[in-house]
Amino acid sequence: MTGAKLINEKVGRGMAFMLIGTGVTHFLFPKPFDTIVPPLLPGDPRIWTYLSGVAELFIAALLLISLDKSFAGKPIRLWGVYAAFALFVAVFPANIYMAIEWSTRDFPAPLFAYLRLPLQLGLFYWAWALAKEINKYKKVALP
Repeated sequence: MTGAKLINEKVGRGMAFMLIGTGVTHFLFPKPFDTIVPPLLPGDPRIWTYLSGVAELFIAALLLISLDKSFAGKPIRLWGVYAAFALFVAVFPANIYMAIEWSTRDFPAPLFAYLRLPLQLGLFYWAWALAKEINKYKKVALP
C-alpha cells in the first residue's frame, strides 16, 4: 500500500470514532454533560449538551470523508480537523468549570476532573498532528 493510500485510509479515523462515541453519549446519557455546562451560557444546559453532541457527530462525518474530496480548495477532512480543534477549544471552559466545581468532592472525583484538562491539551495536539498529516498527503498524492 502506498504512503498516500495509507494516509487516505487511516488519518483521522481514530478521532472520528472517538467523536462518534462521545457524540452518541451526549444523547444517551446527557445529564453528566449538563452538569458541566458553565452557568454563564444562556438557556437550558441540555441544549448545549445536544449542540455539542451534534457538533461531534458532524465533525466525525467530515473526518470520514475521503481526502480526495475538497471544499474551497482544501480536503473536507482537513476542514473537519479544523472544526475538531475549534470544538476542543470551545468545550475547554466546561472542563475548567468541571475541575473547579469538583475540587471539593470526595476523592477520586477531583483527580478525574483535573486529568481532563491535560487530556484536552492532548486533543489539541492530536488535531494539529492530523492537519500536518493531511497536508503531507496532499504532497504525496500529487501525480
